[in-house]
Amino acid sequence: MAKRFAIVGLGEVLWDLLPSGRQLGGAPTNFAYIITILGDRGVVASRVGDDDLGRKAAAHLQSLGMKTSFVQRDTERPTGTVGVQLGRDGQPRFTIHENVAWDFLEWTESWKKLALEADAVCFGSLAQRSIQSRATIAKFVRATHGIRVFDVNLRQHFYSTEVLRRSIAQATIVKMNHDELPVVSKLLSRKKEFSAARLLEFGPKLVCITRGNRGSRLVTETASDEHPGFSVRVRDTIGAGDAFTAGLVHEYLRGSSLEKMNDTANRVASWVASRAGGTPVVRRGDLWRRLGRS
Repeated sequence: MAKRFAIVGLGEVLWDLLPSGRQLGGAPTNFAYIITILGDRGVVASRVGDDDLGRKAAAHLQSLGMKTSFVQRDTERPTGTVGVQLGRDGQPRFTIHENVAWDFLEWTESWKKLALEADAVCFGSLAQRSIQSRATIAKFVRATHGIRVFDVNLRQHFYSTEVLRRSIAQATIVKMNHDELPVVSKLLSRKKEFSAARLLEFGPKLVCITRGNRGSRLVTETASDEHPGFSVRVRDTIGAGDAFTAGLVHEYLRGSSLEKMNDTANRVASWVASRAGGTPVVRRGDLWRRLGRS
């Protein structure tokens, strides 16, 4: 029987307040959900308020097949929310509210045990915007003996050179999109943009650059792989990047080739993009057909 890995999505859990209504989101949620439906044990490690939105977040996570044992409750701060407004051009504009529960992640004995047992942990830059959560995430990542995945996710002004440099140095895998690469490279070098391969000099073993519907590039010290992506009718792109990361980690833990990692990650991302939201309901055989495993 194939091994079922324990894989943690660490950071923010929040509600996106869309014009059409609220939707549970946050990269850790989207990532851990896709990990779960791929057959591994996806775990969300985050913090919500002791309020109605917090209780509904926990209930929704459970409905997605994930336990909430590592979702902390905060009696002083509210559950995180993100205001979403649509401009005249139809593009969304986000307001990520501050001083919310996930800004105060606590390093606890149960989280320490989780970190020690995890086969992989995925973390980003957004959840490190506050001093307390930044320190907690650093402790969790240091305690993890498994692979460490830094999914950059630059949002608004919530990132710094210090956070990026340290996180990249700690990571086994670094993933970002093609728009983030020049921002990150200039912050790290203060010079013109450099290639994905240059990021390997900071410590990671694998660097991934995604390019939306134009696929992705994976780079290691000894090899690289380009994937053209898949053409699908896009419903929305919410959570597609997180799904890509989940597919990548799923294959990396199984020792797959760069080509296999890239193919699975793009297939999973395109499947999510063809559905509404970052945690689409799985119909029997739907995802497996996309993965060519039916």
